[in-house]
Amino acid sequence: MRGRDRPGRLHDAAHDAAHDAGSVLTSHAMNQTPESVLPVVLAAGLGTRMKSSKPKVLHQICGRPMLTFVLDAAREVCGRRPLVVYSPPTAAITEFFAEDADFALQAEPIGTADAVRAALAVAGEEFGEILVLSGDVPLVQTDLLAELIDMRRARNAAVALISVHSIDPDGLGRVVRSDDGGQVLRIVEQKDASPAELEIEEINAGVYAFDAAWLRRRIGDIKPSPVSGEFYLPELVKLAREDRRAVVSLEVDDDGTLAGINDRSQLAAAELELRMVVNERHMLAGVTMIDPSRTYVDVTVELARDVVLEAGVVLRGSTRIGEGSRIGAGSQIIDSVVGRNCLIWASVLESSEVEDEVQIGPFSHLRPRSSIGRKAKIGNFAEVKASRLDAGVQQHHFSYIGDAEVGERTNVGAGTITCNYDGTKKHKTKIGKGVFLGSDTMLVAPIELGDGARTGAGSVVTKDVPAGMLAFGVPARLHKPRPESVSDE
Repeated sequence: MRGRDRPGRLHDAAHDAAHDAGSVLTSHAMNQTPESVLPVVLAAGLGTRMKSSKPKVLHQICGRPMLTFVLDAAREVCGRRPLVVYSPPTAAITEFFAEDADFALQAEPIGTADAVRAALAVAGEEFGEILVLSGDVPLVQTDLLAELIDMRRARNAAVALISVHSIDPDGLGRVVRSDDGGQVLRIVEQKDASPAELEIEEINAGVYAFDAAWLRRRIGDIKPSPVSGEFYLPELVKLAREDRRAVVSLEVDDDGTLAGINDRSQLAAAELELRMVVNERHMLAGVTMIDPSRTYVDVTVELARDVVLEAGVVLRGSTRIGEGSRIGAGSQIIDSVVGRNCLIWASVLESSEVEDEVQIGPFSHLRPRSSIGRKAKIGNFAEVKASRLDAGVQQHHFSYIGDAEVGERTNVGAGTITCNYDGTKKHKTKIGKGVFLGSDTMLVAPIELGDGARTGAGSVVTKDVPAGMLAFGVPARLHKPRPESVSDE
């Protein structure tokens, strides 16, 4: 379906459509297993209304390409790898989903029937049924697909399809029924429809289950549309009736789960719909969201119970948040792990690891490959890049630690930076345990400071500082610290 209205919440599509198929499967259906169904996903369309340089089905919803959701649903229902039909303009999907699907090339995207014909050309003969899905319908529900397959089997139908009673059928294929409304006679695309047919509000959702043997025999008999020249898959309805084979339809209301995505507006609507479901799932599992409407959590994110997410939080990718941690307003965490009972306050974390009871922020930044030890504290406007800060380290405001190892209980004074780049390559800084770095210290890498070393405020340290020694000045010189300056702590 290509509808735009999403009046309800995303839910399991267990509709009570009344059909004369009954609940008892025929002997034909009893011989079928889920593995005998080949799922075919159509993803060859150009998606010109997205106005994008990348294929439409690679645009993301809650952190995953929309095609991923369709492949997952097809795999769950059919128990096997889907077969995806692509075209030269959408060839990028073959690399992206190489481990998740098989592929068939539609050399020129000239209609859905031609796409299915391309799929059958590479599919094996062992499949008794074909399930056809659209790659741009990411909210499709697995139980609805299973119900469609069961309905086709129960009637031994050549074609089973899903139809939707839409309040906005504009641009969609209409389902034409017999005068008594009982039988599906044909599907007519809007551009080919008569004025009377345009008044029909029942539309074709673009999801089908076929008798595979019949489909192979008849797919080549479809004629191109006299208007568009395309080969339409719904023409098989008319061919099935010519063969006196059953055509059944699963009628559902328009709840938005079968809506296709054609432009950025519809993409945003699908994102909103799915985000509501993701957030509700986490809240029911014990996560507090201060304002769910302003909390953005990818479907791949894992949250433990008693996590608190304030308004404006963005959690992306493979992020995991431990029990009892609080993520403050405005924080963004991407592909990172945060331990238990941490406080992340208006900060950005990228591809990093944070252990338990750590405080970060506000306005701090962990760049990729950073690792923060237990009970460390990183102050406001502090930055860490590709470094390890051991337990109990305190890094104060306006400081930068890059390509460094910092020992436990070290104090990093405000304004301190590691000068890790010499204009050509990066160099390592190693700082021991219990080191005190005075404010505005410059550590010119490569350099190493031993346990208990100290630097004076404003020092530019260009040489190693042995354990327990004091370095100060520009450039810094080594001194033995005065006894009164040494603390048992």
